[in-house]
Amino acid sequence: MKINDELNLTMLCDFYELTMGNGYWNCGYGDKICYFDMFYRRVPDAGGYAIAAGLEQLVDYIRQLRFEEHDIDYLRSRGIFSESFLDYLRSFRFTGDIWAVPEGTPVFPGEPIVTVRAPAVEAQLIETYLLLTINHQSLIATKASRICRAADGRAVLEFGSRRAQGIAGAVVGARAAYIGGCAGTACTLSDEMYGVTAGGTMAHSWVQMFPTEYEAFETYCRTYPTNATLLVDTYNSLKSGVPNAIKAFNNVLKPLGITKCGIRFDSGDMAYLTRRAREMLDEAGWTECKITCSNALDEHLIEELIHQDAKIDVFGVGERLITARSEPVFGGVYKLAAVEEPDGTIIPKIKISENVEKITIPHFKKTYRLYGRGSGKAMADYICLHDETVDDSGSMEIFDPESTWKRTTLSDFEAKELQVPVFLGGELVYELPTLEEIKRRCAEQLDTLWDEVKRFDNPHGYYVDLSPKLWDIRDGLLRSGGGGCA
Repeated sequence: MKINDELNLTMLCDFYELTMGNGYWNCGYGDKICYFDMFYRRVPDAGGYAIAAGLEQLVDYIRQLRFEEHDIDYLRSRGIFSESFLDYLRSFRFTGDIWAVPEGTPVFPGEPIVTVRAPAVEAQLIETYLLLTINHQSLIATKASRICRAADGRAVLEFGSRRAQGIAGAVVGARAAYIGGCAGTACTLSDEMYGVTAGGTMAHSWVQMFPTEYEAFETYCRTYPTNATLLVDTYNSLKSGVPNAIKAFNNVLKPLGITKCGIRFDSGDMAYLTRRAREMLDEAGWTECKITCSNALDEHLIEELIHQDAKIDVFGVGERLITARSEPVFGGVYKLAAVEEPDGTIIPKIKISENVEKITIPHFKKTYRLYGRGSGKAMADYICLHDETVDDSGSMEIFDPESTWKRTTLSDFEAKELQVPVFLGGELVYELPTLEEIKRRCAEQLDTLWDEVKRFDNPHGYYVDLSPKLWDIRDGLLRSGGGGCA
């Protein structure tokens, strides 16, 4: 089951994709082969890396691309599209090639996450949805990764559905959070659709519904004896909540021989409350009782709570995760990198701007990640022309990412291409991994990054360099104003 099973998303595009498509078609450029790169310019939250996510939803979208007759009727009603273009749309299918970085991979500014080679109309049409899904899920996966690292091995649950921006924000947001390291979600639909384990306990309304707090706890323990986590802050956390929870555990769970249980705080001074609660639980013999905390948490609050010796086993994180509240825009862009002549010659294209970070890297490219043979750590990423290869039997020089003159020499490394073919000639050639495989890849690939790159404050700049050939082509286009190499 997919989120867009019953909804044709082909028309989920910026209107100018269609007006440009019409223009390309009418001037004879509709079938002109071009190359586009999707990349991002700046890591959210001033972090050291981002996590690529959303490729599976892009694949679903590409496979379902089609215009229905009512779509054609709508476009005709606008009075600006030629009949020949509308007739072309009736049989529209994606016929191009797509390469992408597998989901769960750490990625860095400037390097292609998705590369598209396709006829101009096709390449333009998919821009909006491609950016929508990769930007959104990469943003949430990146935020989840930060939060889970702050938790330092403690479980993090995604609790954000009620704060998400819309249905897809909740459902695929939970999927992305799982990729980034969350142990589960409160979103039932995300579990049904994608297998992100859903769970939950009770709201304050459950406790308020019963004549007494104890009766609420006792009833819940009898109903769910093997999964009893009780919300203890409805009235007074330490004077009634924790004591009533212990009483319910003693009266219901202990006779059954059950020692697995939990309590949850959703308000108050969580460092103080959890330390006291831990003491009370341990004194009562409930040493295996887990303590969960929720309520507007993020990586910085979690890090501070742990620093204050809070006794928290599980964090429930909602709005600040599912909306990436601290920086809710990923900022990925989709830019033309090259066009292909009928004879196969590839002509590089560049976008030039007075804003240096908006200058693009031209040409049909590929990216290598260079790993130290002894350490297994990622040392640098190397962007080169599509027909170049990296010789990892020797050494090579790369530029410092924050300098145009400082160089670093790398040796004893192994080079691996980052992108994999996903579509070739319009046919899916990539076997989509399971969500568990993606989550595992994310954890494994994060382990290849040095801690200095992963720290929250002033992370070390990761090296992303261009090959000399690519550097010269870009420099030539800049010198000529973009019209051709000098």
